[in-house]
Amino acid sequence: MAKVSISLDAELVVEVMVLAGIGSPQDAIEAVVRDYVVRGHRTEARTELKDRNLREVDAKPQEPQG
Repeated sequence: MAKVSISLDAELVVEVMVLAGIGSPQDAIEAVVRDYVVRGHRTEARTELKDRNLREVDAKPQEPQG
């Protein structure tokens, strides 16, 4: 996997390390990014299922009105 180097504010990194309970700055930031990606995938899965159900309801023929 390719690596990327970035600069972050030290206070921000220390805060992440404390909140995550991880002693390595690299590992702490990586854990936060991975968690963000996983949450995004879960959200996509939930909204996709809801959208699919709504499309199925809209696709059903409706009875004549009035």
